[in-house]
Amino acid sequence: MLYNHYNYILNLCVFFICEDKSEYSAAAERDAADDYNENSMGTNTFSYDSFGDQQATKEDTGDMSFCMSNYPKDAMKMMSMMRSHHMLTDVVLEVQKELFHAHKVILSAASPYFKAMFTGGLKECEMSRVKLEGVCPSAMGRILYFMYSGRIRVTELSVCQLLPAATMFQVTNVIDACCAFLERQLDPTNAIGIANFAEQHGCTDLKQKGNQFIERHFTQICQEEEFLQLTAIQLIQLIRKDELNVQEEREVYNAVLKWVRYDEDSRYPKMEHILYAVRCQFLTPNFLKEQMSNCEVLKKAPACREYLARIFKDLTLHKKSVVKVRTPNTPRMIFISGGYFLHSLDLLEGYNVDEKTWTTLPRLRVPRSGLGAAFLKGTFYAVGGRNNSPGSSYDSDWVDKYNPITEQWRPCAPMSVPRNRVGVAVMDEFLYAVGGSAGSEYHNTVEYYDPEEDRWTLIQPMHSKRLGVGVAVVNRLLYVIGGFDGRDRLASVECYHPENNEWSMVAPLNVGRSGSGVAALNQYIFVVGGFDGTRQLASVERYDTENNVWTMVAPIKVPRSALSLTVLDEKLYAMGGFDGHNFVAIVEVYDSKLNKWEEGTPLTSGRSGHASAVIYQPSCASTSVNGTDMPFANSQDPSPSSPDEQMQDGSSLSENSMDVESSASSGSTSQTYGRQNSCVFQRLFGFLSSLNACHPPDTPINTISNISNIQSELYLVNIFKFLWTTDLSNFAIVKFGHNVLMKFLCKVKKKNDLTTSSLLSGPVNTLFINDIQPS
Repeated sequence: MLYNHYNYILNLCVFFICEDKSEYSAAAERDAADDYNENSMGTNTFSYDSFGDQQATKEDTGDMSFCMSNYPKDAMKMMSMMRSHHMLTDVVLEVQKELFHAHKVILSAASPYFKAMFTGGLKECEMSRVKLEGVCPSAMGRILYFMYSGRIRVTELSVCQLLPAATMFQVTNVIDACCAFLERQLDPTNAIGIANFAEQHGCTDLKQKGNQFIERHFTQICQEEEFLQLTAIQLIQLIRKDELNVQEEREVYNAVLKWVRYDEDSRYPKMEHILYAVRCQFLTPNFLKEQMSNCEVLKKAPACREYLARIFKDLTLHKKSVVKVRTPNTPRMIFISGGYFLHSLDLLEGYNVDEKTWTTLPRLRVPRSGLGAAFLKGTFYAVGGRNNSPGSSYDSDWVDKYNPITEQWRPCAPMSVPRNRVGVAVMDEFLYAVGGSAGSEYHNTVEYYDPEEDRWTLIQPMHSKRLGVGVAVVNRLLYVIGGFDGRDRLASVECYHPENNEWSMVAPLNVGRSGSGVAALNQYIFVVGGFDGTRQLASVERYDTENNVWTMVAPIKVPRSALSLTVLDEKLYAMGGFDGHNFVAIVEVYDSKLNKWEEGTPLTSGRSGHASAVIYQPSCASTSVNGTDMPFANSQDPSPSSPDEQMQDGSSLSENSMDVESSASSGSTSQTYGRQNSCVFQRLFGFLSSLNACHPPDTPINTISNISNIQSELYLVNIFKFLWTTDLSNFAIVKFGHNVLMKFLCKVKKKNDLTTSSLLSGPVNTLFINDIQPS
C-alpha cells in the first residue's frame, strides 16, 4: 500500500513538471509515436516474465521498443484519483441537487453525447457548470465511475435508472452490461416487462431474447400478472406467433379466456378479434362443443360462438386446414425407443436435430421390440411390443409414459390385449393402438387411450387383421396401411372416421408390404421400405389424401424393413431397420421439395423394430435464470474509489447484482470472475466481518439450506461458487479463501450444535476440508 502511494506521488510530480512544457511534450509525443511506428515494422516480439505485462519488441538495429499493457489502466486510475480530489477538473455536472466534478476530455471520449456537447459548438463548450435533466444522481455517479474505471455494478434497484441514463449518454458498454444483467434476470414473472423495457430504450438484442423467453415459457407466463395486464393488441401479437411453445392449442385458448375474465365487462367485446389469432382449427371437436355449450364468456359474444361453430363444422367434415402448425422456438429432438439387436432393447435415445448429436436417456422399464411410440401433451408414450430376451419371450399389453422434464418413466393403464408390432398414432388428443399380434393371434381390433382418464376404449375393428401395420393421421382421419394378416403382405388401406365410428377402404398401395415406415407430411402420407414376403424393399410410395392417388417417389438407398419414420422441419427421417442380413444404423433424410434422400447422422447402433417420435422441448420454470447464480466479480477495491459511486439509492450487495469490467482497449464487455486474485477474498471477508457484527452469534442456522433466513445467504452462496470456480492450481488463493470461510463459519456457528464440516458439505467439503488443512 505504501508503495502504491509512493507511485501516485511520483507520477503526480512528473505530471506537474511536464505541464509547464506542454509544447515540448506534445512534440515529443508525436516524435515518439512516429519513431515507434516506423521501427516496429518487421520486428520480433518477446514476452519477459521480469516485466510482468510488458511486451518487448526486438528491432533489427538492436534497439528494443516496449508496450506496457497495464499503462492505460494505471493512467485511468490516476485520473480517477485526480477527479475525486477535483484536480484539473474543468466541468461540474449538476444533477438535481448533486454536483459531479469531471474532465471534459474523459466525458467526451467515453460518451458521444458529451462529445457533441463539448466539441460541437454548443454553448456548453464554454460552460464550467452544466445542468443535466432526465437522469438521477445515483445513475450519473455510476456512469461517471465507469468512465474513469471501466467497471460498472448493476443491481436490481439500479438497472431501471442506469439503462435509461446509459442510453441517453450513449455509453454502449454500460448499455450492454445492463442488458446482460436483465437477460440473466428473465423469469416468467418479469419477462414481458423486461421485453417492453428493452423496446422502450432501443435494446434490440435484449428485446429479442426477452421475446424468445416469452415464446418458450408461454405456459408459465400466461399465469402471471404481467400477462393479464397486456393490451388486446399486445395479446394478439403474442398468440399469433408460430414460435409459441405449447403442447396443444387448448393452452392458448384457455390463456385468452383467462385474460378476458380478468376484466370481463370491458374485454369480452374484444374477444372476437382475439379469437381469430388462436389456431382454433387445432382444437378438438369435443372441446369446441363443450365450450359453445358451457362457456359464460362465449354466451355474451354470439359472434365468437358462430366463429367456433364454423370451425367445428369444418373439422367434422375433415376439411383441409389452411392454418399453419406452430413450430416452437425450442430444442427439437427425435426420441427412439426399444428395438431389436440379438435381443429386445430397453434403450431410449434422443437425437438433437440442431446439434446433430445423440443423447442416452433413462431406459425403458422393460426391454421391448415391435412397439409403437408417440408424443401426446408433452409426454412420450411407449406402447405394446415384445420382450424377446434370453429366458423371456412374451408379447406385451404394457403402456409406459416418459416425462422429459422429470426424466422419469411411469406405467399407464394396459391395453385390452397384448400388441406386438402395433401401429400407434395421435388424433383428437387420444392415443390410438392399431392391430398387432399376441403370439400367433393377429388383431383387427383398434383402441384409443384417454390420458385424462387413464383408460383404453375399443372402437369399431378394421376389415383386415394387420401385423406390422403403418398408421398416419391427416385432417382428423386415421389411415392404416399394409401389414401382414398371417398369410399375405397387404396392399389394402383403410380410413377411420371418428364421427360415425366406421372404416372405409381407399386406394391400395402399388406394392403390398409390412414393416414399412409410415408418416404424414402435409396432405401426403409416405410409405418407406418394408417387406413384401420375399425381400426388403427400397421403394417409397406417396398417397395424396385429397385425390386418393398413390405415386412412386425417390427410393431409399438401403432396402430395409422394420424401420421407423418420422417428420421434422418438412423432412422425413428413415432410421435403422433390417436389410435382410444385418441390423443397420443408417439414417436417411428425405427432402420432399427436391424428391431426394440424403444420408443423416446414424444411430448409435444397428437395430430394427424400434419406435420414434418428435418432441419440442416443454417449457418449465426450472430453466429460468436469475441473478443470484452469478458469483462475485473480480475487483481489487473493497469499495468504490469514488464517492460518486456510493449507493445513493440505498442498495447493497445483498441484492442480485453483477459487476462488469469493460476493456478500454477493445471496447468489449465481459463478465469477470476473478479466478486468480486473492484481493477478492479480502473484499468478501470485509463484507462478512461487517455482516457478522450485525447478527448475534445465536442466529439460528442448522444447515446451508436454512441460511435463507439471514442476510448472509447471498454472501455464503457466492463464496462457495467462487471457490468452486477458482483456479485450483493457485494454492495460495485457495488456502486464503479457505481461511476466510473458516473464520466466517466459526462466527455463525457459535452456540449452535454444529461442526464446520457439517456446513461445508459435498465437493466443497472434500476440497477444502480434506485436501487443505487450515493454517
